[in-house]
Amino acid sequence: QVQLVESGGGLVQPGGSLRLSCAASGFIFNDYAMRWYRQAPGKERELVAHISDTGHITYSADSVKGRFTISRDNAKNTVYLQMNSLKPEDTAVYYCYALRQLTRRKYWGQGTQVTVSS
Repeated sequence: QVQLVESGGGLVQPGGSLRLSCAASGFIFNDYAMRWYRQAPGKERELVAHISDTGHITYSADSVKGRFTISRDNAKNTVYLQMNSLKPEDTAVYYCYALRQLTRRKYWGQGTQVTVSS
């Protein structure tokens, strides 16, 4: 059974930090690129960060690149998103996503809520 289980979300004050984790199982993690998306109420889901199967990293915008860091630990089948200097506009449900580009196979996690508020 394929699973992508996000954790680490919660309520944090502006300027604070969170680290999201996504634990993967049921597929060959090392063969997949991993992504973090987020979706705020009333808005479309947007790409936050991407890390390829070989570790190449891209970010959606300079503002995210400067504050967020995506990483992966293949030995643990886990991808992380370190989020620093959080802003209220970062409030969203954050989703883990796995992509096997060769076959176009993809999987979604269930999402974890991040709320940035004073």
